[in-house]
Amino acid sequence: MPARLASPTSRWYGVLFRAGVITFLGTLLTFVVSLFLGIIGTVVAGVISGHHPDMRFAYRHIALPVAITAACALLLGSLIYETRQYRQSRVLASIARAS
Repeated sequence: MPARLASPTSRWYGVLFRAGVITFLGTLLTFVVSLFLGIIGTVVAGVISGHHPDMRFAYRHIALPVAITAACALLLGSLIYETRQYRQSRVLASIARAS
């Protein structure tokens, strides 16, 4: 009788960990990109208007709200995705055990 290979079992805290990591990395990437675009927009607006650009505007009014919005969307989306994957892996593992 061949020895059964143990299938990797997923745990519910793995869902939370993976969703947290995806949310953190996605939020960080979104913050960096939106800050870069905000700085470029602030500099261009300063050159056009002839004033010294205030870089605090790029942080406070562009990058931070975009990053917070992206964090909420990423957390919700990754929790939904990871929960579906977790439930599917449990069902497939129970089918494999039954056969």
